[in-house]
Amino acid sequence: MKIEIPFSGHKNILSLHKKTIEITKDGGGGACIDLPEKFKKKIQNPDTTIVFTIVADDYSFSIHGKGSEKLTLKHPNDIVLRKSAFTCSRTIAIKCDKASDDIPREMIKKLQNPKTSGKLVIEIK
Repeated sequence: MKIEIPFSGHKNILSLHKKTIEITKDGGGGACIDLPEKFKKKIQNPDTTIVFTIVADDYSFSIHGKGSEKLTLKHPNDIVLRKSAFTCSRTIAIKCDKASDDIPREMIKKLQNPKTSGKLVIEIK
């Protein structure tokens, strides 16, 4: 099961956090609450592995995380991937293998350009 969320680059992307990756929607449908119900049910299973891939032009970066029955997936603006097991309405995955400070700096430069078009691919394994 896979979904793709399109995005545009933004000058405020810093990508310095050591424990999370935070994605905020600006207009379109790319927050926890916007996910299809079938998809949410799979994410709320602790046995589920979720692969997130950020794609922008020739760059791609993948993060692997786990689902949890504690995930409410109700936040209207954000998606947060966490290395820890902390959950809140913004959390889409816990125990992730990477955080935002792991994204290569060359890719961050690309993501900071408002002319960049990309996609966040969320795949359930």
